[in-house]
Amino acid sequence: MYLKILTHPVFINLNFHMPMVVDLSHPLVMLAGENGTGKSTLLHSIYYALKNEQVEHYSYRIDLAGQETPNVFLFDAEQHNPRNQLELFTENPQMKEFLSMASHGQVMLTMFKEAFPSLPEGTVLLLDEPEMALSQSNQRRILMMLKELVDQKDMRIIAATHSQILLESAETYVINLDDHINRNVIPDAMPTPGQSQIN
Repeated sequence: MYLKILTHPVFINLNFHMPMVVDLSHPLVMLAGENGTGKSTLLHSIYYALKNEQVEHYSYRIDLAGQETPNVFLFDAEQHNPRNQLELFTENPQMKEFLSMASHGQVMLTMFKEAFPSLPEGTVLLLDEPEMALSQSNQRRILMMLKELVDQKDMRIIAATHSQILLESAETYVINLDDHINRNVIPDAMPTPGQSQIN
């Protein structure tokens, strides 16, 4: 599966060359890059393309390699936090009580254990910073869960992330938006000890 972006206001503003070809053929893709490099924008662009939606000033072509248009589900860990939407669980008081008592990290783990596996087989799951609020050990847990969704439910997963645990896994294909090319991420050099990173 390939997405060819012919024009996009954000990516043009970020000096990306058009057309921009994004290789989504790997089943477990991670979008890497500094804040503001376009990870979330690309994730939403993939969503619009798979939903065949027209967006102003955004022109694209998607090649599904002969496959039917898949079911697609976009989850933004910040915008879609169930703890901020307790009114949706009026008919499920047990879940409502859990959400009101649980930490953000516990809620995220519940999404991976219960909500995402219930999606239809073959779903394209788009995740914006799924590691948000998770410890390193739990980031390793969700990596295993992502692999299981790929292996057991034939899902294709694309995540925008800052997690080195997700980015450095041998099973993930990394698109590094910092360099505007598709390659595995080479960690940046650490800052000079004692030197301010603010100024």
